[in-house]
Amino acid sequence: MIEGPDMGRAAALARGRALVVGSDPACDLVLSDPRVSRRHMSIETSEGGEGFTVADLGSKNGTLYHGAAIAAVTVPAGATLRIGKTYLRIQPEPCGLDLPPSERRRLGDLVGESLAMRELFAVLERAADSEVAVLLEGETGTGKELSARAIHEHGARRRGPFVAIECGSLPEGLIESELFGHVRGAFTGAMAARKGAFVRASGGTLFLDELDSLPLHLQPRLLRALESRKVRPVGGDEEVEVDVRVIAAAQRDLSTAVASGAFRPDLYYRLAVLRVVLPPLRHRREDLAPTIRHLLALRGFPQEGPIAGPNLERLTAHGWPGNVRELRNVIDRALALSPGARDFSELRISLPGDPDEREPLVVRADRPFAEAKQRVIDAFERGYLGQLFAEHEGNISAIARAAELDRKHLRALLRKHGLIPGGDG
Repeated sequence: MIEGPDMGRAAALARGRALVVGSDPACDLVLSDPRVSRRHMSIETSEGGEGFTVADLGSKNGTLYHGAAIAAVTVPAGATLRIGKTYLRIQPEPCGLDLPPSERRRLGDLVGESLAMRELFAVLERAADSEVAVLLEGETGTGKELSARAIHEHGARRRGPFVAIECGSLPEGLIESELFGHVRGAFTGAMAARKGAFVRASGGTLFLDELDSLPLHLQPRLLRALESRKVRPVGGDEEVEVDVRVIAAAQRDLSTAVASGAFRPDLYYRLAVLRVVLPPLRHRREDLAPTIRHLLALRGFPQEGPIAGPNLERLTAHGWPGNVRELRNVIDRALALSPGARDFSELRISLPGDPDEREPLVVRADRPFAEAKQRVIDAFERGYLGQLFAEHEGNISAIARAAELDRKHLRALLRKHGLIPGGDG
């Protein structure tokens, strides 16, 4: 189970025997999802051993594959299915990857001494040596753009351009033009021709961030550009040849979007030749000290002694829903609040949940009305958005739905309070 109430639960599929999934305790794989029927579906190895036969067992809410309800269908390994609110994937049993951890403690601007990060460095090093498409997945702030830049800077295309496009921040009407360019007069306001990201990145790397936000109707155009290595500007007649390596990134598991019909399976498989999941900071807290030292050095802070003491203990106890991006903002805020500090132990660390963060309605009558009012508003926004950010693990779409806010306005608020400053994925 890769998403839903029973995420992480699994069952082994034996050859020659159907595995039944449902809420009935007698099923082989028992789920607690209330929208799953008692005997919902079955899975078994197809005749000949190639693929798997999935059959709906008359469930109330159906079994979906690529967004469509099925009665019985043969699917390949790696297929993702949806039943109720649950997504499940048919995949080989986990086995160790015979790839020794890297000896590096830093790759580009990525820093880490943990085993998880050194294993990530080893994968990124191999990716840099090849030209395959890479799909980076992970929570917001885990360093997806930094990983893409590291692949670019250590690969054969390092002398070419690195062009990053954040699909989720572009208005839907402009994404096509941003990717493929446009000719003069192609639409209202197109006063001059403009090269798209594919052309600008030719000879180098194109990084497509938040790919899960790409509208469904544009996905065939992107797939065709990847397959043909040609693009046609909006409003144009001539195709332009491009030579780019594409690295894509998404906050959520794209296979679940494929299962729900929100993402094309052919585009997913074209981009996920090498799929890399970045570890969240809370799973590698031993990397806090070296990452803090790196951030302080970038800001010219004269830190000579160890990164230790009560400040580090407080940071280690924090949950880090915003990952390294949030840590960077905490360090920047501490430096701003501690102008005379010469050592990490002297920094004034402020975290969500601190007294000043927990008391959003404290009124300062010693301030002008407008300033006092703005402080209360800022405290409310910071606390409200911080809770949603943690609950939805930084998923902008989910936060926007929960808050009933426009995505563009939400992004502005999140940037205002330091949760998603642009630039480092």
